[in-house]
Amino acid sequence: MIDLGISKMALIGAVALIVIGPEKLPRVARTVGTLLGKAQRYVSDVKAEVNRAMDLDELKKMKETVEEAGREVEKGIYTTKADFEKDWNDVATGLDGSTSADHAADHASSGAAAWSPPPPEYRRPDKNWRLKRGATPQWYKARQGVRRQVQSGAARVARYRPRRPGA
Repeated sequence: MIDLGISKMALIGAVALIVIGPEKLPRVARTVGTLLGKAQRYVSDVKAEVNRAMDLDELKKMKETVEEAGREVEKGIYTTKADFEKDWNDVATGLDGSTSADHAADHASSGAAAWSPPPPEYRRPDKNWRLKRGATPQWYKARQGVRRQVQSGAARVARYRPRRPGA
């Protein structure tokens, strides 16, 4: 800001004392200090707004690059999907002119087991987490401060209230 040394400040104070007078000097100094504080707050607000605008521009640029990369990935997925479907259709129409139905019929007649048992149905395990018993001893829980029971807010305040020196 402005580089003022001690000698310059003393000179300004002496001139102000002579011009303004000793009875009005504190009020004028207070007003000048208030105005300087407002000016500094205004400057810091402007700096913060400029920084926010710069950050917003950077975020917009980053968003555009991420969206562009996403579009490129999506395009690559669609081309890969199309290539895979084309190759799959080529394979499905058959190797050496035979169709996949002919190939399945040949496989079934070759003596391989055509029937396989269905997979077992899902059965939810009979677990009840409320009934689980901990193997931690009670003395350890008490020493570590592990809560075993629900405690009301008033009881918690009373528990952690600092002791009075006279009591």
